[in-house]
Amino acid sequence: MSSPVSRGFRRRHRPSGGQEGRVPPGQYVTEGFPVLSAGPTPHTPLPEWTFSIRQAGNTLRSWTWPEFQALPAENITVDIHCVTRWSKLDTGWRGVPVEALLTQVEQKAPYVMAFCDGGYTTNLPAKDVTGGQAWVAFDYNSQPLPAEHGGPARLLVPHLYFWKSAKWVRGLELMDHDEPGFWETYGYHMYGDPWREQRYAGD
Repeated sequence: MSSPVSRGFRRRHRPSGGQEGRVPPGQYVTEGFPVLSAGPTPHTPLPEWTFSIRQAGNTLRSWTWPEFQALPAENITVDIHCVTRWSKLDTGWRGVPVEALLTQVEQKAPYVMAFCDGGYTTNLPAKDVTGGQAWVAFDYNSQPLPAEHGGPARLLVPHLYFWKSAKWVRGLELMDHDEPGFWETYGYHMYGDPWREQRYAGD
């Protein structure tokens, strides 16, 4: 990514005892939490925030912030891996499983496109955001998710490179075919498996 790294970045170190099997090839472990963004940080007031599931231009289901907060949520502890080669272990989040949101609409599709404040998008196979693999997270380390890390809510898909965990997420578009999102249009891999080092198209 060409975006600057701002506060939260600290020294890097190689995987040590017990970490080797948790860190994908080409990654290093950081104790900080680097901030990488493609543009200015949005600040959407919570009374104006909604999360929607859409298909073919139609909104199938939408939740306000209070309605979203009332949904059953889970605590998640996961390792995360950025395409810029840092990994952060044992990160703690709280969020609503994406599968729980998708089950509230009748339509199904093989792909989804996450869309966000600021115009960011990223594509994902539906099978990668279901089955307990993805959440819409609103807390980090038992605190409301800061805007710099994607708050009030971001997608969390920890088994893929972290650009797939879209910041400032506002919904999912159901799609019958795969198509590139923001970074994918600029040459990032369409899937982004860190264990296969799928950073760029052709990897």
